[in-house]
Amino acid sequence: MRVKICGIMKPEQGVAIADLGATALGFICVPTSPRYVTDLQIQQVIQALEGMPIDCIGVFANTTIEMICQTVEVGRLTGVQLHGGESLEFCDRLRQALPESVEILKAIRVRAQTDLAQARDYLPVVDTLLLDAYHPGLLGGTGHTIDWNLLQQFNPGCPWLLAGGLTPENIQGAIAQVKPPGIDLSSGVERSPGDKDLAKVAELFFKLKLSGTYLSESA
Repeated sequence: MRVKICGIMKPEQGVAIADLGATALGFICVPTSPRYVTDLQIQQVIQALEGMPIDCIGVFANTTIEMICQTVEVGRLTGVQLHGGESLEFCDRLRQALPESVEILKAIRVRAQTDLAQARDYLPVVDTLLLDAYHPGLLGGTGHTIDWNLLQQFNPGCPWLLAGGLTPENIQGAIAQVKPPGIDLSSGVERSPGDKDLAKVAELFFKLKLSGTYLSESA
């Protein structure tokens, strides 16, 4: 199972979370977010991770292709997560602008089955989907869960991550009910926005081991 911990701000926490077993770290590149990090901050975390086999993914929302490409290059990111209202055409142009090796993830905020149908529309132009909880005023990190019943038959034919209000306390129930190939957590393992609680991260991986899903090498 792929495990992405998002909203990393501190090099020492990034290294500790990678050591605990995360397969991907997320960096929030949205200036209005309390978890926002600059290109330089991303660079500092990634330098601290040197030699560790972990994906480093920048999270963007409604920005320009030029800005995304610049951050990917300066920050040495391995992936880009689009968390706004990016169109299919935008994703296609971004795919052409980025190196082939850079993963593109598209986040879909789910509140009804129609949103899952929309998610499948992105399959030709992205590598991975991420399903997050809908919130009228926030793009992510809300602490709200998706209605997992909506995902019982979700099988898009590509890698995908379950996000939205996941915590060490509810992760076993989420996995048992939804059986996602990957998970994404942020606020569920924090003391405050961007300050990860390493005890909660360790508890998460303990619960994953108990559930029998920890850990494969790929998504």
